Amino acid sequence: MYAVIETGGKQYKVQKDDIIYVEKIGEEQDSQVEFKVVAYGDDQNISFGNPYVESAKVLGKVVKNGKKKKITVFTYKPKKSCKRKMGHRQPYTKIQIQEIIPDVSKYV
Repeated sequence: MYAVIETGGKQYKVQKDDIIYVEKIGEEQDSQVEFKVVAYGDDQNISFGNPYVESAKVLGKVVKNGKKKKITVFTYKPKKSCKRKMGHRQPYTKIQIQEIIPDVSKYV
């Protein structure tokens, strides 16, 4: 079974025990997070939401918060002697998907 979740303005296709890197969320390490489900299913059947599937949820565990490798950004204006060199490290959260629950009402 797989699910398509949305977080940080992006969508990710996940399965149980997957590890994904998402935009930084404000959760501490080893805490539980819940994601909005856009679609879920298997190879034969799939359920789509409008915009989310209200009866489904995906649970994950925050493994690590960190920063990616530094990238160098260089901007300039030709013939004007105007140059600017900057660096940027994008923050991320590493998450392990623990469980995909297709219908919450069955488990409440």
